[in-house]
Amino acid sequence: MIHTEVVVSTEDPISFKGDLLVCFVASGRKDSLDCDKRILQVVYEIQQLGDFSAKENECILLYPSQHPKLLNSSAKRVLVIGLGEGKKKRSEAELAELFRLAGGTISSYCEKYKVSDMMISAGPDLGFNQAQLAESLIEGVLLGDYRFSRFKKKDEKEKPYVGIEKILVSAVGWKVKSTALRRAVKKGAYTAVSANEARNMANEPGNHWTATHFAEYAKTMADELNLKCKTLNKAEMSKLGMGGILAVNQGSSEPPKLVVLEHNPKNSKKTILLIGKGLTFDSGGVSLKPAAGMQDMKYDMCGGAAVLGAMRAIAADKPRIRVVAIVPATDNMAGSAALKPGDIIKHYNGLTSEIVNTDAEGRLILADALAYGIEKYNPDCVVDVATLTGAVIIGLGHHYTGLLSNDDKLAGRLLEAGDRAGEPVWRLPLGKEYSKQIESKVADIKNAGGRPGGTSTAAAYLEHFVGETPWAHLDIAGTAWDFTEKTYIPKGPSGIMVRTLVQLVRDWR
Repeated sequence: MIHTEVVVSTEDPISFKGDLLVCFVASGRKDSLDCDKRILQVVYEIQQLGDFSAKENECILLYPSQHPKLLNSSAKRVLVIGLGEGKKKRSEAELAELFRLAGGTISSYCEKYKVSDMMISAGPDLGFNQAQLAESLIEGVLLGDYRFSRFKKKDEKEKPYVGIEKILVSAVGWKVKSTALRRAVKKGAYTAVSANEARNMANEPGNHWTATHFAEYAKTMADELNLKCKTLNKAEMSKLGMGGILAVNQGSSEPPKLVVLEHNPKNSKKTILLIGKGLTFDSGGVSLKPAAGMQDMKYDMCGGAAVLGAMRAIAADKPRIRVVAIVPATDNMAGSAALKPGDIIKHYNGLTSEIVNTDAEGRLILADALAYGIEKYNPDCVVDVATLTGAVIIGLGHHYTGLLSNDDKLAGRLLEAGDRAGEPVWRLPLGKEYSKQIESKVADIKNAGGRPGGTSTAAAYLEHFVGETPWAHLDIAGTAWDFTEKTYIPKGPSGIMVRTLVQLVRDWR
């Protein structure tokens, strides 16, 4: 699965003969620098010219053949990256993000100079577990090295750059055992690849990524990674009474699917349920969206992509707890049989819902998946991920994922996991005031509560389907694409929440 080979090597960086050697430097008091002594003199001279001060993510590119003071380095290029003040007090999460950003910068230089193979040398000791920093660095490199071009015609005249083929991490100089370094580098690699897989799913156009594609992808992944997979078809959902998914699918020529992936180790005592919205294209249905920007509605399945991406990394981690992922998948079209405003539907748990707006469809498919998943798997907690409301963008912009929860402890776990993953989360309110907004005069609830507090009223709808189970809802409408610009986040889909969900499972006790 990992097209880039990532290896921990015992080779001394100075003897590396490849395209690019990466070194790090931190600043100290009175213009002092902390870096590999073999490049210290030339870096210091550049610093004295005022061209480099080792600020965070500041770079200089050196050519060993032109710098004899680099001794006999055989690399074609040496990239020196600043880490800021070496003694600056920073949290583990801040340092992890610093190294992820550095990794993204490395990738941009690799693309610019068409680097095929590279070596990363040990950085200065910043007072934290260097294995974890190496993990974040590899994450950043591979996340930054992402590209999606399978629908672009190849230029016959110019060979396209396909990305970094090999990354060597020199074990020389790291203040951590080589076994721990190898484990960390491997973990960073497959976590990044899992997020990139979610990006791939999101980048597929709606005519190439349907509910059936979701099901086929999950089955292939299950066979590859020894997971359990099952898919409910339209007839089975109808028999079970999944009125929300079926209602959203009414206007479509493509049948819906409910995709289930399960990691179930022997003697597992805890179960985490992950649910991702798999709306493969959202036209809005009869409540049609404006034409401008509608092409981005192929991204409405990013929640489903996130939970499947997370399951890929979870399968590699092999945690001792059971993790189940469910993706309710369909598109939302305005065909002749489409759901109409004013219609009333019945969900899996028996609740009836008045349809006020057919463009508030995500909560309808998630509701059935939540009720079914909780009844079927009896989880200790459930987390759903969805591009659910435009209101979350008004409230938080494209910088934070919205979090709503009925459980403070679970919310705290997600806040911490998002912080460690560099995918910040902000908790929004949930309560009876928002539940009141979705009361209906003709049904148990209605699927929209007006513009005020739209993110909270959407979550209030979902809350009706979780009972007493600890539950959290992550609204990624603002972060699934157009996320805060970072060196390792490309334009387009970000793969958001893959790494947060993986971190949540890793930290679970």
